[in-house]
Amino acid sequence: MKTVVRGEAVAPGGVRGRDPVDPPEVGPEARQVLLGLARTALAEATGFRAERERFQDERAATGDAGPEMACLDEPCAVFVTLTVDGELRGCIGGLLPDLPLRVAVARAAVSAALGDPRFRPVTAKELPGLHLGVSILGPLTPLDDPGRFRPGVDGIVVDRLGRIGLLLPEVADEFGLDGRGMLDAVCQKAGLPRNAWRDRSTRLMTFRTVRFGGPAVAPTD
Repeated sequence: MKTVVRGEAVAPGGVRGRDPVDPPEVGPEARQVLLGLARTALAEATGFRAERERFQDERAATGDAGPEMACLDEPCAVFVTLTVDGELRGCIGGLLPDLPLRVAVARAAVSAALGDPRFRPVTAKELPGLHLGVSILGPLTPLDDPGRFRPGVDGIVVDRLGRIGLLLPEVADEFGLDGRGMLDAVCQKAGLPRNAWRDRSTRLMTFRTVRFGGPAVAPTD
């Protein structure tokens, strides 16, 4: 799976040599609110108006009160992935935690549907057949020793001379990639030679995610 990255690579605040920092806690209720927000944004953006109005009502009924919902207003870096029958239909997000989580998820959902340059825009007709995945990124942590990278657990970012590539943790399992395969692939995605990760001038960073999802249009009761 490929992704389109919005924004610039950030200077990581992690400690050199340590494992990636865990992403923020997002409980089950907050996840449902975020899925509702993403679905509403997708329905509105594609013209699936009836579904949009239903989820607006659902969101109002759910409510955002309570400490378990505080994460919704915390700045977070987010990616949203859309797939159809397991095939990528759009994936866009950002590395910068510069928007509240609720806003970041809604915007990334719309961008994944309409703004991924590799695909034509998603239409209202196909929206019910899509799966929506949300990945909330933890802080980026420098990876000084590529041997410490754990495929399937950590995501990877490469940055060299302004060429940036990112792969989410699940890519390893989806494509059967080991650590070296992930490092090769993320360099290739950034437009670098596959073995550029071996060059000391190449900056490697890892991260962990909270990932959840569901149908882009919720099943009817």
